[in-house]
Amino acid sequence: MYTYITTGTFFFLKKMKDKHPEDCMLLMQNPDTCQLWHETEGKTIFQSPRKYEAIHSSGRLEQKGFVACNHIPVREENRPVFEYTFTEQMKKIEALPGFTAFRLLRPLSNDTYIAMTIWKDEEAFKDWKQSSLFADSHSKAIQSAKSTNIFAGPSYLSVFVLDDEDEINTD
Repeated sequence: MYTYITTGTFFFLKKMKDKHPEDCMLLMQNPDTCQLWHETEGKTIFQSPRKYEAIHSSGRLEQKGFVACNHIPVREENRPVFEYTFTEQMKKIEALPGFTAFRLLRPLSNDTYIAMTIWKDEEAFKDWKQSSLFADSHSKAIQSAKSTNIFAGPSYLSVFVLDDEDEINTD
């Protein structure tokens, strides 16, 4: 399974998504940007997307909810260790209240993975971040990183809402 990501204005991307209702697409936005994600076994309709391979998936992609994307640069030689360790840690969140879906995306043209989680709402995401499970998994990741120098740079988080025009757009 592959995931292709493109950016643009909300209304342009919504029109593109609506034009292809048979495809699995997620339209997500935040105050700074809007993205359309296309998950498929085949080719994408996007002209110049960022390209990823979904190496672990759980849950069902929903058209509503809160999305958290952790962007994690990983050194080439450490990819297998990272993929195994991260996937095992993320399997533990699947039963949490408000959890909807998870995708670990391997980059096809750079070094930055995306760990995408979808939650029922922002409150469910915040509850997970305040949980002992979150603290435990992140402390293990930090210990592993210090001992193996696995990361190619700092990670960062981006958050979105899914296809909820009234949530952010006011024009």
